[in-house]
Amino acid sequence: MASATGDEAAAMDSISRAPAAPPAAVSAAVSASVAGNDQTEAPVDGAEAASSAPKKGNSSDSGVETAEEAVEPSEPDINVLCGDMFEKMAIFLQGELTATCDDYRLLENMNKLTSLKYMEMKDISINISRNLQDLNNKYASLQPYLDQINEIEEHVTSLEQAAYKLDAYSKKLEARFKKLEKR
Repeated sequence: MASATGDEAAAMDSISRAPAAPPAAVSAAVSASVAGNDQTEAPVDGAEAASSAPKKGNSSDSGVETAEEAVEPSEPDINVLCGDMFEKMAIFLQGELTATCDDYRLLENMNKLTSLKYMEMKDISINISRNLQDLNNKYASLQPYLDQINEIEEHVTSLEQAAYKLDAYSKKLEARFKKLEKR
């Protein structure tokens, strides 16, 4: 690390020796800013006022360079900074609350839409259930006719078998008749 010389050393020395603002002055300035009084300023300490004035170093005729003590930059008005901070914080919080409200509105709209969809599905399922019940009733009313159709089918099957037997018997008779004729 390089060591500072000349004006840089004087500036570092004045910064390290600068008196700190008394806590009472800072808290008074913050409370005044919170109260909305932007016109009040923090009280200025006499030592602080004295340190803000430039001080001349020792000058001698021996050709030694004189150095001025670095002047501490003036503190920005704490009330203005606090007011700016509160304004920006209010804007930030307003944005956060607006975003949250928008999220809740979106969620509410989604819930309403979902509720409508479920109501539509309920109506559709009620219609399907009603139609299924109608079909079951119609099937039940047709059941005696279906039973009759099954019974007729069984009779047709038995008649068909009887017809086959009759056909086979008639073929046998025909064959016997032809046999008797030949003799």
